[in-house]
Amino acid sequence: MATYKKKFKPANKTEETKIEEAHSATAEVFNTLDERASRTEAWVAKNQKYIFGGIIVVVVAVLGYLGYQQFIMGPKEKEASNELFFAQQYFDEAVNATDKDSLYNLALKGANGKYGLLDIIDKYSGTKAANLARYSAGMSYLNIGKNREAIEQLEKFSSKDPILGALAQGGIADAFLGLNQKEEALGYYEKAFKHNINDFTTPRFLQKAGELALELGQKEKAIGFFNRIKDEFKNSEEGRKVDFYLGMAESMQ
Repeated sequence: MATYKKKFKPANKTEETKIEEAHSATAEVFNTLDERASRTEAWVAKNQKYIFGGIIVVVVAVLGYLGYQQFIMGPKEKEASNELFFAQQYFDEAVNATDKDSLYNLALKGANGKYGLLDIIDKYSGTKAANLARYSAGMSYLNIGKNREAIEQLEKFSSKDPILGALAQGGIADAFLGLNQKEEALGYYEKAFKHNINDFTTPRFLQKAGELALELGQKEKAIGFFNRIKDEFKNSEEGRKVDFYLGMAESMQ
């Protein structure tokens, strides 16, 4: 059976008026869109030099960054890591040696034509190796009694590692304590045990913070630190002797 479309015819004048108004409104919308599109095209045409220039700048910046990472930072990072290996050997030896000062100084300044930690920090700035060198340099200074230099290096060290980050904060605290700046030291001990919750650094720095709080006459704070060791880290080395410190704290007037 054949089909056909029946032409719509308004039932009355009112309906015809409404249809005409709807058509008029639709036409107005399309005209407005056309005008806006035309203005946009005109704006783009007028400013295309700046637009394309901006795109080129972004592309060049991205390619430059990728090239810098691959051809400059990559080889620089590798070279810095190789240099750090030799300096770090002196540092590691010093930790377990009897003649610590001389080995820490060799780690800092280098020997036998090899860079020391300070050279690596200076010549390979921005690399991961230079950042790690700051940690070892700070700890080296701390161990030879150069507390201000230790603070300077350790404050510039950054790490997401839960252990190294906490040890760096604790090292700063030890250095402030060496300078007899006890309030500052206590603040950094608190930062150290808050840096990451683990069975190694957390009880260690809780105990140091507790001992220093007692020395500063902050009895309640000290008891809080010691109780946390007792409750959360009773199997740690600090946990095995925490009752002694708690008894000492509670007996204070």
